[in-house]
This record gives sequence, structure tokens and C-alpha cells, in this order.
Amino acid sequence: MGHQHHHSHRHKVDGKNLGISIVLNVVVTIAQMIGGLISGSLSLLSDAVHNFSDVLSLIISFLANRLSKKKASTNRTFGYKRAEIIAAFVNSATLMVVSLFLIVEAIERFLAPQEVASNWVIWLSILAILVNGFSVLLLKKDAAVNMNMKSAYLHLLTDMMASIAVLVGGLLMKFYAIFWIDPLLTLIIALYLIYVGYDLLKESTKVLMLFTPKSIAVQEIVSSICEIKGIKNVHHVHVWQLNEEEIHLEAHVDFKEDIKLSEFDVILEGIEELVYHRHGINHVNIQPEFGKCDTKKIIVQD
Repeated sequence: MGHQHHHSHRHKVDGKNLGISIVLNVVVTIAQMIGGLISGSLSLLSDAVHNFSDVLSLIISFLANRLSKKKASTNRTFGYKRAEIIAAFVNSATLMVVSLFLIVEAIERFLAPQEVASNWVIWLSILAILVNGFSVLLLKKDAAVNMNMKSAYLHLLTDMMASIAVLVGGLLMKFYAIFWIDPLLTLIIALYLIYVGYDLLKESTKVLMLFTPKSIAVQEIVSSICEIKGIKNVHHVHVWQLNEEEIHLEAHVDFKEDIKLSEFDVILEGIEELVYHRHGINHVNIQPEFGKCDTKKIIVQD
């Protein structure tokens, strides 16, 4: 069985900026919790709860980033390369859970509106906007190339947007005494969290379930490999994404003639180059066959 792979030269994520973001968000979370209890603001407390869940999520992302760099071993042949995908799944799932909690709290406050000390809300939301805005800028570059960092980035971005909404609510409560705006903003924040968390939850689930990446058409891969001289058919195909950088192809290839191993190596190199440049697949594992009596279906359920 032949195996070839290309190494990706993408932007490397070291996790330093994420560590800075964690420290800043711990400070904001403590300040918002204290301020929310003193002021009686549900939206400020909900933002604090949101920030607290994000601190936990950022810590998970940070640890996953560190784990992903550990070397493989005989009992962990892939190392911890999927740690960051698991972190993305956990983080997006927590977004959904926190959102449901906030929706329940908002409905209860709608039924029994309470007066809020708006000055606390205003100043603490400004602090949260500044800290989260800075954290978003720190992680923006990493988020573009890494699903784990994207999950952390989304948490921080939604924190910043939630804090802007809380600030607007604080101003309305201070100058117009519109206290029902507090649970309304909480409800809006919660619905937005569900909206942004769902896509990431879906994508990380697909990777963990070994689904074929949506950008890859298996039939096109099979057709392009069959164009190579000497190949009769391609079957028993598996395509999956290991992590952000690795897409794997495993397949059985029938040859028209009983070729030498050295000839197969040349053809294997051609297959590897073809699927890398056409389909972005950088790990190829081919099982060569000649006259073997097995199923020739492209997709085989083991």
C-alpha cells in the first residue's frame, strides 16, 4: 500500500494571543458579575455569564492548541491533532446551552420588570467593549486559518456585540427609564449566540464524524484518477478531514496490468500530485490491486 503526503505551509497558531485574551476576559467577567449584582441588571449579568462561559471556552481552546503540538506515538499515531476540533465542538455547544439559559431568564424578567442602576451598566459595558474589541483584533489572523481559534474568536466577537447592546440599553434606562429594554436585549443576545454557534457546531461535528469536506466531490476525484494511464478503476474510497491542515484520501486502485512495484511508485506520485493540486488533498493512501475479486463500488460500507 502506498502512502504520500504534502505538508501544508499555513500560518502557524502559537496561542500567545489567546492567552492574553483569557487574562483580559477574566478581569471583565469578575467586574460584570459584581456590577450586575449591585445594579440589578439582567442584561449585564447575562453578559457576565456569557463572558464566563467564554473564559472557560478560551481556556479549552488554549489547552487544545497546546495539545495539538504534542508528537505522535505508537499508541497515539495521529498525536493530538484533533484536540482543536474537539475544542471547537465543545465551545460551540456551550454557546447554544448558555443561549437557552439566557432566553429563560429574559422571559422571566419580561413578566416582572425591575428597575436597574444604569450607571454600572454603562461603565462596565464600555470596559467590556474595549477589552473584547482588543481581544478580537488579537485573534483575527489566527481565526482565518484555524477552526479552534475561530470558535474563540466568535465567542469574543459576540461578547463585544452583546456589550454594545448592553451599553445602548444602559443609556436608554438612564435617560428614558425604559427598563423592559434590559430583558429584550438579553433575548436578542441569546438568539444571536444560537445563530453564530450553530454553523460552527455543524462544521466541527462533520469533521469529528469523518464526513467528506463539502468542497470535495468524490466522483470527480475518481474520474480524475481514472484518467491516468494504466488504471482500470478506483473503488472503496474514503475522504476525510483530520484537522484544519490535513485532508486524507484512502482508495483501492485496480490496474489493467500486473505492473512492477517501481512502476506503481511512479503512478502513485502522479495520483498524489493530481489530487493535491485539483482537490487540496495532502495525504494519499492507495491500495494497488490487479484482478482481485472484491466489490468495485466507489463507496463501501464496512
